[in-house]
Amino acid sequence: MRFDTTFPDRELESITAEEILSFLTQINPAANQSTKRLRYSLIKAFYNFCKNTFDETISNPCATSMLKKMFRDRRSVQWTILEKEVIDEIIFKTENHRDRLILELMARGGMRISEVLKLTARDVEDRKLILHNPKSGKEVEVVYIPQKVASRLKDYIRNNQITLEQRIFPITYSGARAMVKKAGSVVGIAVKTHDLRRHAATYASRSGTPIEIVSKVILRHANLATTQRYLGKVSDTEAVRWIENLYG
Repeated sequence: MRFDTTFPDRELESITAEEILSFLTQINPAANQSTKRLRYSLIKAFYNFCKNTFDETISNPCATSMLKKMFRDRRSVQWTILEKEVIDEIIFKTENHRDRLILELMARGGMRISEVLKLTARDVEDRKLILHNPKSGKEVEVVYIPQKVASRLKDYIRNNQITLEQRIFPITYSGARAMVKKAGSVVGIAVKTHDLRRHAATYASRSGTPIEIVSKVILRHANLATTQRYLGKVSDTEAVRWIENLYG
């Protein structure tokens, strides 16, 4: 469906914002937001061209607040990334063994808090953790954790006599979030559960881990574009340090 065939013999200034919205809705029934925004931008640019070239009195129906809000460009969020020293301090100052393990599984294994809380003893296979029915929709996914964390997790299961079918950390999401917030407050840092997963990705990337490993193994994302949103901004100081390491 083209613009000129939808509005034949119509003066441009007679077409309303509501008609533009109806047109965009009809041609975009299954399009993603970026495609809808592109088509909206093309019509808006066409009106601006006509206005600037032929008749400056023409009003642009795409310039209404309603349409601009519906098709605005949503800027990607830049997350605050916690440095390794801060994460280490948070973990080391957490004395409760259960809480420390939960923090480590997120910060060292890149796990979501929901994944951590669903773990059963049966899911633990040395340095591999088996996730059943993960967020990706796959049947299973595998999380790889450092040997030290794996040993502490195994000891925790044995010392607490957790059976194969029992959840290792039988607490609620709100309880886990409160624990993470409290752990951060001990060192004067505001921390959310997902900050630890983002740290795992950024620390790995800045330590030289290939982006494919960060994406497919640590974060278990379906595509690299999703992973890019997790990685924090690179400061000038860090950029200079990396360049010196490479070419200095």
